[in-house]
Amino acid sequence: MSRRDPTRPPTLEEVAERAGVGRGTASRVINGSLQVSEGARAAVLQAVDDLGYVPNRAARSLVTQLTDVVALVVSESEDRLFGEPFFGQLVRGVTSALAGTSRQLLLTMAHREADRGRLNDYLSRQHVDGVLLLSLHGDDPLPGQLAARGVPAVLGGRPQTTPDAVKLPFVDMDNAGGAAAAVEHLISNGRRCVATITGPEDMSAGRLRLEGYTAALHGHHLPLLVEAGDFSEISGRKAARALLDREPGLDAVFCASDQMAIGALAELAAAGRRVPEDVAVVGFDDSPASRYTTPSLTTVHQPVEDMGARMVQTLGRLIEKPGEPVEDVILPTHLVVRHSG
Repeated sequence: MSRRDPTRPPTLEEVAERAGVGRGTASRVINGSLQVSEGARAAVLQAVDDLGYVPNRAARSLVTQLTDVVALVVSESEDRLFGEPFFGQLVRGVTSALAGTSRQLLLTMAHREADRGRLNDYLSRQHVDGVLLLSLHGDDPLPGQLAARGVPAVLGGRPQTTPDAVKLPFVDMDNAGGAAAAVEHLISNGRRCVATITGPEDMSAGRLRLEGYTAALHGHHLPLLVEAGDFSEISGRKAARALLDREPGLDAVFCASDQMAIGALAELAAAGRRVPEDVAVVGFDDSPASRYTTPSLTTVHQPVEDMGARMVQTLGRLIEKPGEPVEDVILPTHLVVRHSG
């Protein structure tokens, strides 16, 4: 390796030489491409760190027409975003996947109409290279607006299935399969009056978890007992109270989120119902809090951090290879049996 002058900035060629790769490979790593091996990426990033190489982003932007900014748009309130573990886990997965690239994350919320108006003005190719959309409700217009502007976008969760819905690639969990596995577990343990507390009907996760619950009970010719929730702890408590009022003899509750299950546990305790002796409870998320409830919560594990990382990977392919098809991703779920049911 040639000896370099320490008084001048290192060049891309010197980074490539130190990493033992070609100039093109070094350039792809520095420019955030996912089309390189993990070994090459690690070697180039180590060389960048050793040499103190700083890319000329202004010059790169002129050539590539890229901003190196990816937006994560969450259609929830600040209370939900910062109060529910799901969102923190997903953001961790997104930032981890972006850490080995040149791209920066812009996190923004689109809960109020004023937020949506500002976002509609801002989310263009002049400001961002692509968008990750999370927690969409109903017929949200944002996917269609992004598609009309040619902005690459990936959905966290399946899109609405209306005929005029814009088709965007998505990364989702096996929500229906996870819910069905939870209910089958309850039935196999002798529960025969199995209720559910659903997520929002205008979200795919809420709808699919209800479908899984319904399919499992229909398969055993057992009646449905449904109460609506919105994934929050308070809605779980209110729904559990309503279920007890409707059917005092219920012996199990499948909750479409751990937060709602925590609320249900509190309400069952207040009503003098023992868990799991009188009523079994199963949640969905496998959030950190599920290990520390009393009793510890049986729940459906979903790989939330992996979901965030796969969303970044899918978006990277859309940015780097426009026009090429990308596959939707459905991640597996599995039941974690603890002491609540």
